[in-house]
Amino acid sequence: MSIEQVQEVIDKGPYLSWLGLKVLSIDKETIEVRATWREEWVANLKLMQTQGGILAALIDFAADFVLFETVGKPVPTIDLRVDYHRMAKPGDLIVKAKVIKLGKQFSVCEAYIYDLENKLIASGRGTYVMPVPEVNAKPS
Repeated sequence: MSIEQVQEVIDKGPYLSWLGLKVLSIDKETIEVRATWREEWVANLKLMQTQGGILAALIDFAADFVLFETVGKPVPTIDLRVDYHRMAKPGDLIVKAKVIKLGKQFSVCEAYIYDLENKLIASGRGTYVMPVPEVNAKPS
């Protein structure tokens, strides 16, 4: 799928479009996306820290959408782990994901969030249910 096709799916989703996601690159094993910072992401006004749930959502999104090239659509998450490495301050974030294991029933992907200075903010790993292949049930 092209960047434009994946971007179209993102833009149609209210939450994903609210996150301000712009696909920078995608292929069968990787995706890179820029997330446009929003004031609503702030969890602590004194620290101006981005809320951890936003970071988890970005990890889940990228780890799921890296499968888009293979599957052609988002797939359900059955497990997600997120590690927070440093506070995300106001500013756009770069999210990169890669396929770790492409399976028939389940696939595993990892994602990494970086600030614009290329500092690792968070990382995570998701497990996703792969779609059951459609079988033509009509007798011949």
